[in-house]
Amino acid sequence: MIEEIVDLGISHIELSHGMTIAKLPGIKKAFERGLFTCAGVHNYFPAPVEVMIDAPDAYEFTSHRPADRQRAMDMTLRTLDIAANFGATYLVLHMGSVPMNPMKWTRVLTEMVTAGGSHSRDFIKTKIAFVKKREKIAPLYYHRAIEALESIAEKAAKLGVKLAVESRSRFEDMPTEREMVNLQKHFADNPWIGYWHDFGHVQLKHNLGLLDHIEWLEKISPHLIGGHVHDVEWPARDHRVPFGGTLDYAALLKYFPPGCPLVWELSPTRDAAEIRSALARWRSEFPESIA
Repeated sequence: MIEEIVDLGISHIELSHGMTIAKLPGIKKAFERGLFTCAGVHNYFPAPVEVMIDAPDAYEFTSHRPADRQRAMDMTLRTLDIAANFGATYLVLHMGSVPMNPMKWTRVLTEMVTAGGSHSRDFIKTKIAFVKKREKIAPLYYHRAIEALESIAEKAAKLGVKLAVESRSRFEDMPTEREMVNLQKHFADNPWIGYWHDFGHVQLKHNLGLLDHIEWLEKISPHLIGGHVHDVEWPARDHRVPFGGTLDYAALLKYFPPGCPLVWELSPTRDAAEIRSALARWRSEFPESIA
């Protein structure tokens, strides 16, 4: 697996969720051979042994079940140790969600947009109802996310690994953009906590009229640690190869400082030739960035 990635022309790699513990020895051997350097790690790595699919949200810091919250904490602290062992500088975190059925809300809005109804009265009414309901029930889950981060940050500081709180693709997820701003203010004096920008996730919300991508990035940019790069085919197919969708990278990348890690996070269905071609174009157009 590592050799295939390196063969694409990439040697600076983020170790991500979905990797089973059985793959860890081989990844360690590749690392020790010097095949790659580890940019960062995405929680949970490796995946919990009892989870049979790639499910980074199997355990949430916001869960009603104390056992699930504890499992999320235990797995995260273990992942932090592994990140430090690989020389990673950051750990990407999902903070949980608010219990609202996405099939009823995000999916319904997406279907309306797909059908060309983004300016219809029904779409606007549904979106407003969605936002109001989430705002009403969110404080408990936001508090749980903050508590979890406070605990994790103690170990992160000792290991020298930054905690990168990721922007999410669904409005049900924690935090929303408003909550993200409050979270960053809460930890303003903690240099080990920052923001991770997922280009595709934010664009999905942009396409639903929940935010403006450029305005959001301009606002949150002082807290940037890095980003996941992928493209979006209108309106909701993400993890496409860059330049294969609707994103204007030139307009977005100006908010990222030179050397800021930008990790390509692509669907495993993407073609190797397409990736190589896009990577060559990226390096030509944005030589100051890391991909």
